[in-house]
Amino acid sequence: MSSLLSSIESPADLRQLSRAQLHPLADELRAFVIDSVARTGGHLSSNLGTVELTVALHYVFNTPEDRLVWDVGHQTYPHKILTGRRDRMNTLRQLGGISGFPRRDESEYDTFGTAHSSTSISAALGMAMAAKMKGESRHSVAIIGDGAMTAGMAFEALNNAGVADGRLLVVLNDNDMSISPPVGALNRYLAQLLSGQFYAAAKNVGKQVLKGAPPLFELAKRLEEHAKGMVVPATLFEKFGFNYIGPIDGHDLDSLIPTLENIRHLLDKDSGPQFLHVVTKKGQGYKLAEADPVAYHGPGKFDPAVGLVKPVTPPKPTFTQVFGQWLCDMAEADPKLVGITPAMREGSGMVEFERRFPGRYFDVGIAEQHAVTFAAGLACEGLKPVVAIYSTFLQRAYDQLIHDVALQNLPMVFALDRAGLVGADGATHAGAYDIAFLRCIPNMSIACPADEAECRQLLSTAHAQNHPVAVRYPRGAGVGTKVPAGLEGLPFGKGEMRRTGRHVAILAFGTLLYPALEAAEQLGASVANMRWAKPLDIELLRELAQTHQALVTVEEGCAMGGAGSAVLEALQAEGFAMPVLQLGLSDVFTEHGDPAKLLAAEGLDASGIERSVRARFASLLDNVSGLKVVA
Repeated sequence: MSSLLSSIESPADLRQLSRAQLHPLADELRAFVIDSVARTGGHLSSNLGTVELTVALHYVFNTPEDRLVWDVGHQTYPHKILTGRRDRMNTLRQLGGISGFPRRDESEYDTFGTAHSSTSISAALGMAMAAKMKGESRHSVAIIGDGAMTAGMAFEALNNAGVADGRLLVVLNDNDMSISPPVGALNRYLAQLLSGQFYAAAKNVGKQVLKGAPPLFELAKRLEEHAKGMVVPATLFEKFGFNYIGPIDGHDLDSLIPTLENIRHLLDKDSGPQFLHVVTKKGQGYKLAEADPVAYHGPGKFDPAVGLVKPVTPPKPTFTQVFGQWLCDMAEADPKLVGITPAMREGSGMVEFERRFPGRYFDVGIAEQHAVTFAAGLACEGLKPVVAIYSTFLQRAYDQLIHDVALQNLPMVFALDRAGLVGADGATHAGAYDIAFLRCIPNMSIACPADEAECRQLLSTAHAQNHPVAVRYPRGAGVGTKVPAGLEGLPFGKGEMRRTGRHVAILAFGTLLYPALEAAEQLGASVANMRWAKPLDIELLRELAQTHQALVTVEEGCAMGGAGSAVLEALQAEGFAMPVLQLGLSDVFTEHGDPAKLLAAEGLDASGIERSVRARFASLLDNVSGLKVVA
């Protein structure tokens, strides 16, 4: 390892370097990020874009006493490397290793746990106001991307911050535009001028002098706004009560350092909240990522010298791809279908849909609440919205789901990607709670396809309904079931028997059907593919309860309040009193790691299911396999 980076064990070491040494340090840091992500997989483009900004923030501010709050947090690898976790980067996003996002229990430099967007300004403002109440002189800095600024929560926080009078700096990391060299030089000069003491003092003195002559004061105020507005988009943020500075080149340390120092002095003088606009480039410093930042957003392991290569053997289609193909096919058949995504076009498999049906595709930005109510408005006018959203992000629009969709019983499909465990992204992205929080809402239905074929079929079933239906499916591929080409659905609210055995019946919801079948072979148990968490197939449930002595429910979702709980409620309502074993995700937040290992740790693989059933119902089980498998 190069000498500069290897000498940095904490930001205190960084602050001992000279300004001149920061440039080669940034180069070393960028090279380390590329090498590290190539070995482990993870987020790359966003982290390459924040190298210089991270160095500058830790150099100017006295972290961890000064609080840095990173929005989303997938751009914090340079931050982790500089804050004592360099030697643990080889464990990134692996079971027992460090997280791909900030975590308060991982480091004192991770001041706020993030992974969902648009929370940083609210959290940093809370920290700034806490410091003020406690008489502490520290600073709070929120670093937020231009994409995260689309969410209403960010503007709610700006609106509050403008009148809260805390030592708050908001850094807008804008990677959706570029600055040509001449403009960059002008912006460097302007940023330092606007953040300097002379400008701040002159502006305040001028206001005091001109207040005695209102027409002149108003004229000067308008001239200042328009002069700045011709070069920078200052007016919007200054209307919120911020002093806007920028935009400046976020890769130019000679611009970043003095500007941040000037802003720190303004905060020390209680000059109100500050807003710094920096422009960065995703993938900066790695040509392949610069050319295709989307492909290098979250790559797996790769050779940096070669870049990403397509596998020789085509992989099995993922559930996301199955959804994307269904969406295009159904749109071809139904001109009323429209697709909505809250800034997850690639992740939700909608690239081809946008290309083929641009007038029926709506990316509303990182704004889940708006996405749901916007879709509700479309449904009110007779269209058939399909909202493609990760399970973990639907949580952010729960009120809209209840009030704007279910209460009005609008016909909509929610395609819930990443249901269940998600592996390396960990607890923040796991779709563990959707069955529990959806099934308690009147008019909502929940489909749980067991494989790729059922995913397509149940999406068609959902689209045919006249009320809201969620179809939940996991990240990645399933067992590789051949997907039918047609758009025929499956019976609404009906499951099927997949194996007939004795004494014990396993009721599987979703893709855990297959490990349940494997376990049942050893247990001699029956297996039902329930398909629907709501409505339950009561007829099938009644039959199983009448012909078996015990039931087992299996789901890749939280056991508390989930599909197993629904089975217990239905049995009680039907007058059955019998033992039921609920298998699902336990009442803890599941850590990041390999999905198969995580499922095994939860006892949700085949051997885990078998082990749990034997432990509970040993006296009921035969020592021989079951009778037959129902195709």
